[in-house]
Amino acid sequence: MANYYLDNPDILFYMKHLDMDEMIRLKEENFEQAKEYAEAPRNGEDARENYHLVLSILGEICAEQIAPLAAEADESGAQFHNGQVTYAEPTQKAIKLLADAELMGFTLPRKYGGLNFPITIYSIATEIVSQADAGLQNIFGLQEIGATINDYADEDVRAEFLPEFSSGKVTGAMVLTEPDAGSDLQAVQLKATYDEAEDCWRLNGMKRFITNGNAEVALILARSEEGTTDGRGLSMFLYRKDDSVVVRRIENKLGIHASPTCELQYNNTKAILIGKRRMGLIRYVMALMNGARLGIACQGLGIAQAAYNEAYKYANEREQFKQKIIDFPAVHEMLVNMKTKIEAARVLTYETSLVVDMKKLLDEKLANDAESVDKEMRAQSKYYTALAAVLTPMAKLYATEIANQVSYDAIQIHGGTGYMREFNVERHYRDARITNIYEGTSQLQVVAAIGGVLTRTLDPEFDKLEAIIGDTELKPFLEITSHCRQLLNATIDFVKSKNDADFTSLHARRIVEMALELYNALLLLRYAQFSDHKKMIAQHYARDLRLKAEVHHRAIIEDDGLLNHKWREMLVD
Repeated sequence: MANYYLDNPDILFYMKHLDMDEMIRLKEENFEQAKEYAEAPRNGEDARENYHLVLSILGEICAEQIAPLAAEADESGAQFHNGQVTYAEPTQKAIKLLADAELMGFTLPRKYGGLNFPITIYSIATEIVSQADAGLQNIFGLQEIGATINDYADEDVRAEFLPEFSSGKVTGAMVLTEPDAGSDLQAVQLKATYDEAEDCWRLNGMKRFITNGNAEVALILARSEEGTTDGRGLSMFLYRKDDSVVVRRIENKLGIHASPTCELQYNNTKAILIGKRRMGLIRYVMALMNGARLGIACQGLGIAQAAYNEAYKYANEREQFKQKIIDFPAVHEMLVNMKTKIEAARVLTYETSLVVDMKKLLDEKLANDAESVDKEMRAQSKYYTALAAVLTPMAKLYATEIANQVSYDAIQIHGGTGYMREFNVERHYRDARITNIYEGTSQLQVVAAIGGVLTRTLDPEFDKLEAIIGDTELKPFLEITSHCRQLLNATIDFVKSKNDADFTSLHARRIVEMALELYNALLLLRYAQFSDHKKMIAQHYARDLRLKAEVHHRAIIEDDGLLNHKWREMLVD
């Protein structure tokens, strides 16, 4: 039987070698939950075995039952008739399969029927579902709504809504975007007013481009403070869909057809305030968005894996000039580059997930048990917070960009047949395109990451990885990464010396890519000590790293200012 978890040696490799011990201990509260819940692990080995068993079940469902329905789900798409949204029949079947297998509450606490799994394991699950059907992932992946309710809502709200998420009775939506407020969420205008007679909040206004906007339960960003115009006037609310929420239309999209993207109108809709007023954007939505961005990185990774598998299979079967096309150097070079990008994206995404887990768990420890937290743990919390802030946008940037590149090359390997609807790579190519747009474009991920790069937030990670690699037979490879690190530092110093915001903005992507690709190379080398395959991947990645770093460095230090000062004239014939 096919299994997208057990059949992927790279995922199994990281399940074995990722350093999850401290994270698991924190997640399981020193395994105290085993006293209350029979299914809770008694130690780290027990927890890993639980993760393995659940991912095995998910991997089989995705490969054997969901993936074969993906083409039909894409062809049918979500439907909209008389104001009602209906999932395609294959999508309905897939959701039921996941709910029946009790896989819809991955990160939710056991007390609400969830699995209490860490984000790292949820990231792996997200990749697996995305490999099967990227559109379905936009429904499965909105478990993040339940996690946000768990983090910030009152206990009575958690008790009412979270068991419904865990059972799969409801799906969620993140309702942020408006016609005049896309990436600039400070411009949100949908109004929330307090109804004293009913002792509740009421929502009025429009939202647009809402993924799974037909969901039964949603979190929404709305303006609660009369007379405000910026993010400090926004709060977060929860609502249960009723007749006051009108779906005006669903979008006719390039890809991700299984997931409806809705335009919504609110007509005095009853809502519940989540957390504190004025903190909607500043705190809650930013946390929600960071989780969503990590999820989209995993979605891009799953699409890339699916596209690569199709290309590899086709290249081994297709013959031209009396030989399989995989034996042509131009083709096998493409496949090696595709696989290298996927493995680099995977190690970056999984390591980022682990960092996000540590940040979240330490934050919870500080909030719930501050007396037991020592100075060292507080320093750890601060460190992981800064590290997550720079790695999350990097993971989203890199994984979604390579999803587009790998899907593009997968069609190229298929030739003309890949352009036809009968072949899955055509769907993967369409599905990939949105990943580096929604939940913050690649350009916005650069904006989010550049500050941490310029302040050298990654330096302790570079130091740590170099020390690990230096104690192994892979030490010679440090000559390449050390050269690239010197180039990065020289580039950062040069940009800072310019003291020019426009210059920094123009070259921010080059600087961020230098940093993230250096980090990828060091991660691959760190894990190469455990695998000859990883050693070859790391060597190939490091070779390209040197070339790219030198190009980026020279492009910045040799900038003559023409583009920055003459760009308007250059756009006019």
